This record gives sequence, C-alpha cells and structure tokens, in this order.
Amino acid sequence: MTVQDQRVQMTIDANGVAWVALSRPAQHNAVDFAMLDEIAAVQRRLRREKAVRGAIIHGEGPSFCAGLDFKSVFSSKRTLLRSVLSLYSPRRNIFQRWSMGWRDLPFPVIAVVHGHCYGAGMQLALGADQRIVAADAKMSLMEVKWGLVPDMGGPTLLRELMSIDVAKELVLSGRVVSGAEAVQLGLASRVEDDPLAAAAAQIAVWAQRSPDALAAGKFLLHDAWSDSESTALAAERRWQRRIIGRWNQRLAMRLGLKKGSDEAFRPRSVRR
Repeated sequence: MTVQDQRVQMTIDANGVAWVALSRPAQHNAVDFAMLDEIAAVQRRLRREKAVRGAIIHGEGPSFCAGLDFKSVFSSKRTLLRSVLSLYSPRRNIFQRWSMGWRDLPFPVIAVVHGHCYGAGMQLALGADQRIVAADAKMSLMEVKWGLVPDMGGPTLLRELMSIDVAKELVLSGRVVSGAEAVQLGLASRVEDDPLAAAAAQIAVWAQRSPDALAAGKFLLHDAWSDSESTALAAERRWQRRIIGRWNQRLAMRLGLKKGSDEAFRPRSVRR
C-alpha cells in the first residue's frame, strides 16, 4: 500500500512497517507548507491503520531535512499570514504537529537521520521514539541563527532527553553536532553504518510483542516522564486496565510461558 505526494511518500510494507520519506531531495528536504500539510495527512491516516506495527521516517537524497524553506514559507502574503496566525492557536499548530503528531501514533516511530538535520528537521526527528543516525549526520537547532527560537515542538521534546543546561547550550548557540556527539548528548539513540536497516531490525523486534502493549507502553512513558509522581502512577494503572485480559495480552502470556501457539496477535485495539 503506497501513498505518493509531491513532498512526502508513504509505503506500508507486508510486515506492517510504514516507511515515510521526505521527498524534496534537490532542496535537501527543506520544509514548506505543502510538506507540513502532507505530513499531517500521513499522521492522520496512520492513526487509523490498526495493522501498522511501526513507522520509519527518512529523507531522500543527501540529507534528512535541512530545515524550514524560508523562501517558500514567506513567499506570499497568504503564507506569511498563515505562519503568523499559527502562533496564536490555542492548540498545537501545523508547525508543532509536524513533530508532536508522531507521539500520538499507537506504535513506535523511528527517525533515520543522515546528512543535514537542521531546525525543523531536528524537531521532526525529536518527535520520533528513537533516532538512529548515520556517521555523516549533522544536527542542529539553529533557529537562533535567524533571530528566532525553535517553536515546532523541539524545546518541549528536549525535556525528556537532556538537562536544561545542555539544552540551553544547544538552543542558544545553534551549533552543529555530529552523529556521534548527538548520541553522547542524548539527541540520538545510536549511530549505525546502515541506519535504515538498523531501524527495520528494531521495528521487527518490537513487532514480536503485543501491539496493544506497545501502544500502552509508549503512551504510559509519555505520561509518566513529565507528570507528577501521583499522576504518573495513576497513568500506570490506567494503561494496564486498558490492555489486561484482552486477546493480545492473553496470547502474550501464553507465548511468555512458552506454551506455544500458532495464533497471531490481533490488530491493535488500543489508541490514545
């Protein structure tokens, strides 16, 4: 099953892996409004796909994503007005859904990063559950270079990855870090020679588990990481209630006890 647009391509393979490719290679996958809208559409569709077990986001061409295409976004009064009005939205705006929308998907999402990963591209990668990077990756939250702050979910997502002093150093300097340093800082999960293959292998490992447990575990950790102790503990109880006793949980128990079974996990029944 394939969806192909001008800016984004998505294929769901036979293993239930959604491959999402940023497809403006000549522009190093720089982000314009068309790409923002297409990513939002992909996210909406994936929320409805119960058979998907994981997603891999990657960029075609020499880079993952070189950031916002300022020339395009500010090319007309209409796009400029849309950009400004988004800052007054009481909820997530289209720029923030670019990164935060991946967190709403009830399965693991991996960003595979190579080449330039700047600004909007960096914030997109931060929205994934893991970031597997190539040795040539160059990563930066460089909005300060343009007299701006990162406002596409980046600062919110950094809270889970590093201490505030390290985050300040990166955001206030806008400096570029290598893939290896990104791992040391917590921006990336690991460096791989073939990050796409590594991502596919990781999704395959997760796909052996109950899809309900994967969804509940992902959302539980999001809740527990940022909430108070009492709220986090309540989240543990809530998500356990959502999955315990269901078909996939009972099958996982049988498999865990090595009783054997020819049965397969059923499509995911848990959602945010």
